Amino acid sequence: MNLLIEFLTDSGQFIRPWLSEISTAMVACLLVVFGADINRVLRRQLSGTNFLIRTLVFVLVNAFGYGFLIVSVSPWLAKQLSHIPSQWLICLVVATFFFVGSWAQRNRQV
Repeated sequence: MNLLIEFLTDSGQFIRPWLSEISTAMVACLLVVFGADINRVLRRQLSGTNFLIRTLVFVLVNAFGYGFLIVSVSPWLAKQLSHIPSQWLICLVVATFFFVGSWAQRNRQV
């Protein structure tokens, strides 16, 4: 058991310098998976509006909205991840990416 805990701790310490990049990847993956659903809801809400308004909202949400989320949420997530003990950090990161991957697979996005 100590060998497993030591392996998890070493693995968590190994990825700690890249928490900023890992958190950016997490947020980007979540936006990729859920972006289609968000765009579908927007399309339904704006179905009766003018083409120019629909296009403007699409550009604002996709270019600026998603970009703003990545830029603003990623540092916050990296800070939160930095507080997690190393042996749990690697488990959480792997579990998060497996969750996103399985969600994408279940929704036929992969």
